[in-house]
Amino acid sequence: MEPAGSEYFEEVDVEQYVKAGTPIPRARRYRIRIDRDPFVVTVPSMTGREILAVAGKTPEQYLLRQRLRGGVVSPVEPDEVVSFVEPGVERFMTLPKDTTEG
Repeated sequence: MEPAGSEYFEEVDVEQYVKAGTPIPRARRYRIRIDRDPFVVTVPSMTGREILAVAGKTPEQYLLRQRLRGGVVSPVEPDEVVSFVEPGVERFMTLPKDTTEG
């Protein structure tokens, strides 16, 4: 149950708020971008594995990276939790793992 007086936005585009340097408000849905595609999720945080699943990918086949405000790119491990309401996470990128190694 929501506390009295608390307001939730219906949907928030995480990338737009981060680019504008505005704090991300609480919302019922969060629009995140993975590669070039937007996806809408109903939770404020997910693991790397869950983010890949939203895009129809698996950590066995793809690496996940997060692009932070200012252009910094950092890896996201499969079991690492990423919060969409924390300052800085702009969007996500996937990179196929090289299956020809070895």
